[in-house]
Amino acid sequence: MKKINVITLGCSKNTVDSEHLMARLAAAGYEVLFDSDRTDAKVVVINTCGFIGDAKQESIEMILRAAQAKKAGRIEQLFVIGCLAERYADELRHEIPEVDEYFGARTWDGIVRALGASEDPALATERHLTTPKHYAYLKISEGCNWKCGYCAIPLIRGPHVSVPMEELEEEARKLAQRGVRELIVIAQDTTYYGLDLYGKRMLAELLRRLCRIDGIEWIRLHYAYPAAFPEDVIEVMASEPKICKYLDIPFQHISDAQLSAMLRRHTKAEALELIRKLRTAIPDLALRTTLLVGYPGETEADFEELMEFVREVRFDRLGVFAYSEEEGTWSARKLRNDVPDEVKQQRVDRIMALQNEISLENNRRRVGRTERVLIDSRQGDWYVGRSQYDSPEVDQEILIPVGGKRLLKGHFYPVRIDAAEDYDLYASVVEREAPKAK
Repeated sequence: MKKINVITLGCSKNTVDSEHLMARLAAAGYEVLFDSDRTDAKVVVINTCGFIGDAKQESIEMILRAAQAKKAGRIEQLFVIGCLAERYADELRHEIPEVDEYFGARTWDGIVRALGASEDPALATERHLTTPKHYAYLKISEGCNWKCGYCAIPLIRGPHVSVPMEELEEEARKLAQRGVRELIVIAQDTTYYGLDLYGKRMLAELLRRLCRIDGIEWIRLHYAYPAAFPEDVIEVMASEPKICKYLDIPFQHISDAQLSAMLRRHTKAEALELIRKLRTAIPDLALRTTLLVGYPGETEADFEELMEFVREVRFDRLGVFAYSEEEGTWSARKLRNDVPDEVKQQRVDRIMALQNEISLENNRRRVGRTERVLIDSRQGDWYVGRSQYDSPEVDQEILIPVGGKRLLKGHFYPVRIDAAEDYDLYASVVEREAPKAK
C-alpha cells in the first residue's frame, strides 16, 4: 500500500477538509498518515493556511521543508492545497517549483484526481478523523458573504455555500456510530446557514435535528456572526439539553466608528442588546469572543471604549489579534495602516492582562461547584477534561489528579471544582453513591 502523509495547518475548517480528503484516499487504497514524522511516506500533501501573516509564514516554511525532502529523494510527490494555494498559486509555482501541483481551497476535485482517489459521491459524508475519537468538527457551510473590511476569507473561500441538511445529518450519524460524543459546529458564519439553500436561516432546525441523533451528547456552536443573529437559535440553545451553554461570537470591536470602518454591519447598541438577550435566555452561557485592535483609524478613545466593553461584559473566553494588512481586502485598498506596530502590541497586551483578571475571577466563582466533565486525555499524573463551557484546543482545561482512579478518555464524569487559576481549574471526581440494599 502506498503511504501518503497529509499535513494540516490552520483552523478547524482545514482539519475537516483534510479528513474528507483522507477518507477518499483510504478508499482508493492509500495508507493515510496524518502530520506524521515517518519517512516512509513517499507522497506528501500540505493543507495550508493563508489567513494572516504568521499563518502564511508557517505554511511557507512547511512547504520549503518538504521541497528540500523531495530534492533529497526522501519523498516522491509533493502537493500543496488549501488557502495559501488559493491566494498565491502563481507566485508559489514560480518560487517553489519542486511542488508537483498546487490546488486551492475550492478545487478539491483536482487533488482527488491527481492522487487517483475515489470520486464516489457516497464518500461525501465519510471522514478519516484526526481529532480524538470522542469529538469531531462538523463544517456546515463554506465561504462567507459578509466581506468585513479586514478579512480575506471571501477572497479565499468564496461566497457562502451551505451543506444540505440531510448530508450533515448523515455525516453526524456516522460520526456518532464511530464513538463521537461531542460535535463542534463550525463555518465561517454558522448563523448564516441555510439561507442559500432554503431561503431562510436554518441553523436552529439543523441543531434540533442533530440533537435527535443517538450517541451525540454535546453540541457546541462556534463562529456566530453577531449581525442579524437568529432569535430561534437563542430559543433552541436555551431549550435543548444537548447543546452546550457556550457560544463563540467574534465581536472584533465595539466602537461604532471602528465597527463602521470594519464594515461589520452592526452597531454597539445592537451588540450589547444581543448579549443581553443571550444572557437573559441562557443565564449560565459561556461567551467566547475575538477582538481586533490596531485597525486603521483606531484612536485611544476607541480602544478605551473596547476595554470598557471587556470590563462590562466579562467574557468567559477571549482572544485578541493585532491588525495585519491583508492584500486584496477592502481595508488594504482603502485605508492607511496608521497604527504603529508597537501600539498594536501594547493594546493586545493590555486587553489580555484585563482578561486574565476577569478569567481568574470567573474561575474562582466556580470553586465548589459540581460539573459534568468530558475526559480528553491523561498527561502524567493528571487527567485532562473539559466542561460544557470549554471547547477543545482553544479554551481552558480541568485537571483531575490520577490518584489511583481510572478515568476513561471520551467518557463523562461528575467532578467538584477544588481550585482555580486564571486559565485552569483543578477538580476531583465526585464518588457516586452505591445503591442502598432493600
